[in-house]
Amino acid sequence: MTGALDGLLIADFGRVLAGPYATMLLADLGAEVVKIERPGTGDDTRRWGPPWGATDSTYFESVNRNKRSVALDLTDAEGLSAARRLVARADVVVENILPGGMDKLGLGYGQVVAANPDIVYCSITGFGPDNDLPGYDLLIQAVGGLMSVTGPDPGTPTKVGVAMVDVVTGLHAAVGILAALRHRDRTGEGQRVEVNLLSSLLSALTNQSAAYVGAGVVPRAMGNAHPSIAPYEVFDSKDQPLVLAVGNDRQFTRLVEVLGLPALATDSRFATNTARVAHRDELRTILETALRTDTAEAWCAVLTAAKVPCGPVNDLAQAVTLAESLGLAPTVTLGDPPQPTVANPIGLSATPATYRIAPPHLGQHTLG
Repeated sequence: MTGALDGLLIADFGRVLAGPYATMLLADLGAEVVKIERPGTGDDTRRWGPPWGATDSTYFESVNRNKRSVALDLTDAEGLSAARRLVARADVVVENILPGGMDKLGLGYGQVVAANPDIVYCSITGFGPDNDLPGYDLLIQAVGGLMSVTGPDPGTPTKVGVAMVDVVTGLHAAVGILAALRHRDRTGEGQRVEVNLLSSLLSALTNQSAAYVGAGVVPRAMGNAHPSIAPYEVFDSKDQPLVLAVGNDRQFTRLVEVLGLPALATDSRFATNTARVAHRDELRTILETALRTDTAEAWCAVLTAAKVPCGPVNDLAQAVTLAESLGLAPTVTLGDPPQPTVANPIGLSATPATYRIAPPHLGQHTLG
């Protein structure tokens, strides 16, 4: 079966997470990705363990399937010449070296486009192309405001439990590359794609960043509560936490009927979402008192039957089991020895994602 991006060659100078995540998504869709790595050490994430996979850290393996690894010393004339030959015939270049680094190697956009005029050249930086500050996810979460709205209270800034800024930036890079390729299909003209972690985070903060930009409101951490919706948070039950995600008045009416508290639906403090947000603490106390009379499993069964969005707080093992039970096929196995990996989440009816190459050993595909 032909992949949607079959025939595209991507020269991948990305490392760590944002760049590799973007190129893995494109590789899953059929692109040929050649990952350029430093001889001897390779991508830093190869050593970011434990835990360890078949040959490297599971961190590295999570974003590097369907790629060929070529080890090139870019400080050596022979290695640099090989890299230049690769980019001269590539459709796409992806890099997240510090700004100016590729130019010093003779591999910057201006230098590459002179030899390959229709190239799509994607640069990923921490703070934009004119700032050489190092862009680590934790740092961006801090200075970009994400930690200020995450955690139990404003005095306890907390990072998200995964490098979410890198992941979102990788998604933005992939979208930008696809848009540039579409433009090239129409016009024959390549272009430069630029994404940075700080701008990607501000965009991904959506309603929180809009609260400041559009209304001058600086959001603060609220634990598991939502600034604009109630009840929309974690509640205690008799045995374990569960989540209620009530997004409209109809759902709220069904919730309180199941809990045996139908009068709350017409109570002026709770009849509308705006009122419920204003009286969040009172509402939480009332609901949690009722929820503590039975188990999370029992409540989730009856509330789900009543079409009230709810669920337990799962760990990752339980989350994968849930996805499997729903027929979502969350994992695939590839390679020899077999290696499990999280499946690409994009479903395409005619050109689905494929899993062709296990995460490569360092320099596995270096020629000569």
